[in-house]
Amino acid sequence: MAVGNVEFPEIHKVSGIKLGTTNAGIKQTERDDILVVEMVAGTTCAGVFTQNAFCAAPVHMAKDHLQKSPRWLLVNSGNANAGTGMQGMRDAGECCTSLAHLMTAKAAQVLPFSTGVIGENLPVDKIVKALPQAVNDLQEGHWHKAAHAIMTTDTFAKAVSSVIEIEGETVTFSGISKGAGMIQPNMATMLGFVATDAKISQPLLQQCLSEAVEQSFNRITVDGDTSTNDACILMASGKSLSPEITAGSRNYALFSQAVMAVCKRLAELIVRDGEGATKLLRVCVEQARDNQEAVLVGKTVAHSPLVKTAFFASDPNWGRILAAVGRSDIEQLDLQKIEIYLDEVCIVEKGGRADTYTEEQGQQVMDQEEITIRIVLARGNAEQEVLTCDLSYDYVRINAEYRT
Repeated sequence: MAVGNVEFPEIHKVSGIKLGTTNAGIKQTERDDILVVEMVAGTTCAGVFTQNAFCAAPVHMAKDHLQKSPRWLLVNSGNANAGTGMQGMRDAGECCTSLAHLMTAKAAQVLPFSTGVIGENLPVDKIVKALPQAVNDLQEGHWHKAAHAIMTTDTFAKAVSSVIEIEGETVTFSGISKGAGMIQPNMATMLGFVATDAKISQPLLQQCLSEAVEQSFNRITVDGDTSTNDACILMASGKSLSPEITAGSRNYALFSQAVMAVCKRLAELIVRDGEGATKLLRVCVEQARDNQEAVLVGKTVAHSPLVKTAFFASDPNWGRILAAVGRSDIEQLDLQKIEIYLDEVCIVEKGGRADTYTEEQGQQVMDQEEITIRIVLARGNAEQEVLTCDLSYDYVRINAEYRT
């Protein structure tokens, strides 16, 4: 059950970007599990990938192909093609070759992505057989279908879309993501595909995506596990009539703000869909010495199973938050200066429970669906936010039954 408002938004078409889906029966036959994305010639493409040492075969291949002017994305759900050794590389390559053959192109122009069960060989025959139907389905308006095709344990399809104006011309942004479990900040923590019709060079597009991911997908956690298959791709078709985005310009500032907003919304939707989640938690760390310190404290609290289970129980057990802050490996913390809040309710100050705090105040906040934990370190001016969710019985059930 997702937390809060997760209605599928109106998605604007991005000129030069087409999407097609079909069902290959990889793990189920109820919904599509193959997505093909076609980028018009001249599209620039940027990507960020998982830092997991056991990264999947398609991650290795996508990293390599990203440097070769890609024109297509090929995504499958239901099988991660991870932990599959050299056979996994051969399977990913065969799928790329098959799609390239249909497009009269080169295999290196295809970026492969997979998500699902780890350690099982990719059902190449099923995917290859389904590709012609996905290609025939290619249309600029198929974002809704695409968002559903990449889902695994997700309970809803995740998407966002916006339009801005640059020098009197419109620039469109649309994106989808998937993710609900095995979510831990370490690059991106899911699959995400974002497109725009802006014109921008590949190096500058890469810079923009890396900056956006650091402040969005790298600021969320559901369970502290970094996937083998994480990837986020940003495509720019260049079909907008706006001038080319250049480094250091006001136009770049507008463009990067829009990309950041899209990535932050997609990241938040993932946390709202955390496996078994009933609450959305914002851990805001203020007055840290630097951003790294703020993120470290925020992640320590957000990762804590004791903190997360207390929030699931709506139990204002503030000692668990205090303990997590204390073990966050920050040197020379002045405990007398630290303040901790649940929304606007001060629960900790001067090294212990705030004099003004009452259990009733804490309970009122804990009964909410969305809660902010504010941690004021009084050590500097840096401020960062980490998003997480509670940890429920259903998280254990979903993952215990994942392969069944």
